Amino acid sequence: MNNKKALTAPCGIDCFNCEIYEDNLSNDVAEMLHVKYGWPKEEIACKGCRRQDGKHIHLPQGCATLDCVKAKGVELCCDCNDFPCAFLAPMADLAALRPHNMKLYNLCRIKKIGVERWIEEEAGQIRKKVFYGQIYRGERSG
Repeated sequence: MNNKKALTAPCGIDCFNCEIYEDNLSNDVAEMLHVKYGWPKEEIACKGCRRQDGKHIHLPQGCATLDCVKAKGVELCCDCNDFPCAFLAPMADLAALRPHNMKLYNLCRIKKIGVERWIEEEAGQIRKKVFYGQIYRGERSG
């Protein structure tokens, strides 16, 4: 399994593109999160959902979705017979702040085109175009 595939969370979040993933975390973002939430700077960098068993300073109780995937013996939620389920429901109260609402879309694309192709062709663009608003603002590429 390549590194980006290993860094694709079972729920479809692309950990490798996350701004708190250890290779992406900037001093500015770490400082902002430290000031805003009081998190110790040395605990902010995330290694990815699977490598940290779903636990991180922003999710200390762990991840029920990861627990479910492990219990069902599937790699991604879209591989499950119960897909989609309530674990993938959007987060209406935090939609503007967190990329979690992209996960169902990501999983549908992964199911359609495969995880490797999704990683190479789409994963980085979804955050820019959808989560950060280019599509919603009516911008189009090329």
